[in-house]
Amino acid sequence: MHVVLVMLGGLGQLGLFLLFAWLWGATPSAMALAAKAFVPVWLIVACVNMWVGVQHAGYSVREEAPILLIVFLLPAALSVGLALWLGRQG
Repeated sequence: MHVVLVMLGGLGQLGLFLLFAWLWGATPSAMALAAKAFVPVWLIVACVNMWVGVQHAGYSVREEAPILLIVFLLPAALSVGLALWLGRQG
């Protein structure tokens, strides 16, 4: 359940990035840039989530690494897809 909640948080964060880009730039290229900027920020958040799992929940890095990939890849893949689509729009 925690994995799903973290991924939903990532999708919400992506939505905030796109909302701020829309409010400040209101162009597809600005929104594409925001979608691209989301990926490194989300990688940091996903790594912090892994660190918390290792340090406080008692999991090993080997147990948490696949979870990191799952948590990171879904929002990041959606972000890259949106960036490519928005890049073609304007």
